[in-house]
Amino acid sequence: MTRRDNPTPNLPNARVPLLGFAAFSGTGKTTLLKKLIPRLMAEGLKIGLIKHGHHDFEIDHPGKDSYELRRAGASPVMLSSARRRAIITEHRVIREPLLNDELAHFDQTGLDLILVEGFKREAFPKIELHRPSLGKPLLFPEDRTIIAIATDAALAIEPAIPRLDLNDPEPIARFILKGFLPHAAAGSLR
Repeated sequence: MTRRDNPTPNLPNARVPLLGFAAFSGTGKTTLLKKLIPRLMAEGLKIGLIKHGHHDFEIDHPGKDSYELRRAGASPVMLSSARRRAIITEHRVIREPLLNDELAHFDQTGLDLILVEGFKREAFPKIELHRPSLGKPLLFPEDRTIIAIATDAALAIEPAIPRLDLNDPEPIARFILKGFLPHAAAGSLR
């Protein structure tokens, strides 16, 4: 992380290091994260995740009491069981969420790292995922918060940042453990 001294000055609600995965839809962010999370946890890290959803998603279903009570106007609604808790809050004003606002509601207790899928236009450390075959532009030349790029082919512009193999999660996990976390933990993120 040599590109900037304090990667998250605009995210005061971040109490642990954040690392984003930025890419256009269809690049494989979720696929990669599903492979990375167990590898990072095997190294003893406690991982949280924030995912930006682009659609009007539902995590509850019609006919369930909690769904019907929320639809009746209750907000927030908490579903709690022996295994998990979910809190559903309806936004009173419909607008794109801001990462710092979401972090204020995210329990960061005991976490070592928060992975963020999406929020690619916000300023915090990110790994760009890029598949040239999709015909989408690179983000890193314009986004100075991108600290590495993971791709599956040669790039038209060779980056001055680490280049990783998008299809091999092991070196990406090593980069996070050895190239990102030591610098993030020593910085002013905590």
